[in-house]
Amino acid sequence: MDSSSVSDDNSELDFHASSDRLTRSNTDMGCSTTGCNSIDYSRTISTVSTYSEVNDENSSPYDPPPVGWPISKLLEMMKEKFSKLLLGEDMSGGGKGVCSAVALSNAITNLYATVFGHFYKLEPVSPEKKNMWRREMDCLLSVCDYIVEFFPSSQTLPDGTTLDIMATRPRSDIYLNLPALEKLDAMLLDILDSFKKTEFWYVEEGKQSPSASSRSFRRVVQRKDEKWWLPVPCVPDSGLSEGAQRALQKRRDCANQIHKAAMAINNSILAEMEVPESYMASLPKSGRLGVGDSIYRYMSTIEPFSPDHLLDGLNISSEHDALEIADRVEASMHVWLRKASMHTSKSSWDMVKDLVADENKNQILASKAETLLLCLKQRYPGLSQTTLDTSKIQYNKDVGQAILESYSRVLEGLAFNIVAWIDDVLFVDASVRKRLRATQQRSQKESLF
Repeated sequence: MDSSSVSDDNSELDFHASSDRLTRSNTDMGCSTTGCNSIDYSRTISTVSTYSEVNDENSSPYDPPPVGWPISKLLEMMKEKFSKLLLGEDMSGGGKGVCSAVALSNAITNLYATVFGHFYKLEPVSPEKKNMWRREMDCLLSVCDYIVEFFPSSQTLPDGTTLDIMATRPRSDIYLNLPALEKLDAMLLDILDSFKKTEFWYVEEGKQSPSASSRSFRRVVQRKDEKWWLPVPCVPDSGLSEGAQRALQKRRDCANQIHKAAMAINNSILAEMEVPESYMASLPKSGRLGVGDSIYRYMSTIEPFSPDHLLDGLNISSEHDALEIADRVEASMHVWLRKASMHTSKSSWDMVKDLVADENKNQILASKAETLLLCLKQRYPGLSQTTLDTSKIQYNKDVGQAILESYSRVLEGLAFNIVAWIDDVLFVDASVRKRLRATQQRSQKESLF
């Protein structure tokens, strides 16, 4: 894609040079320990590599080192990190490590888990972890400064001679998506920084006061009973002020738009990745076996095709069920696409007619499966990655795609969490107001008698 096609909105997002990325403060030298286990956030690869180890058994993998490191210490840390990336996380040096693309993807995922792994509240990120996130992301993203593509250009020599040359520019997908992701990253941190002074607060589960505002959150705790360690938001007995409600709703809308933008970028990058041969080899023999008889009959006979009506009749009770259906539909889609692209050497006219009919049928079924899959993901925006997505990340060898995919994925997860946390506070506020109105109405009825 020619860089001239970049929109005006993206043109104002500067593409940082590598020298700018590596600028560091002498009093800001913390580093992450990315050997911790990744948290369970939406749409993340399930396995995270061991990037480094924690030597002190009493130290937490989430505690940043003390500030004030000398430049020599920072350089040693950078050399260690990039050496592990080059080794593909195989410290033996025997060449059994993962490729550079997977190592970078794991590093970004682990860094997110280090900085935001124990982040469960609407509050500013601590300066130490914010600096750690920005500094180490700059190091990891600096690789993109050297991923370029060639394009024909011309050069005029001092004597007036014009030469046709091949010049370089940032690869189009990186030029378009990386500045946008960096902008979304900054916006998410700004949203969290805006929660310095709030009318709501948090208490740890099991330590709630007996006040009404704490008890009003019980229904939310019940729907999150598998995550009992999460703090519980509380609001004043009279609820939040109108100004606080409007501010919360505005931030929620902003975070929701960021979530949609990050998801769109992530989906586009995943769509560009090659389908691994191991995944194609594991596909069922027919698309009907993949989706099952009931879904296949609906897709092949009911016209016009309505994915919403089909999903309504599937009785999906949980996101686990939705992910299972997504895997089956996606596998069948690729079965039909593969059959539609197959050719035969037989020249019989009847065979040709049957082939054309089957090809059209397979293309139609594949198109319907793609529509159904898109509708399913829209209904469940926090759905984990499908088997195909995880396989693509695991076997991807394109470094640029690996960085864009992992960066967009972790931003998508953070934005999704912010929206959920704001929804929890708004739910508490609505519950408190509802109970307050009920109390006032009961008091008015009693005063009449």
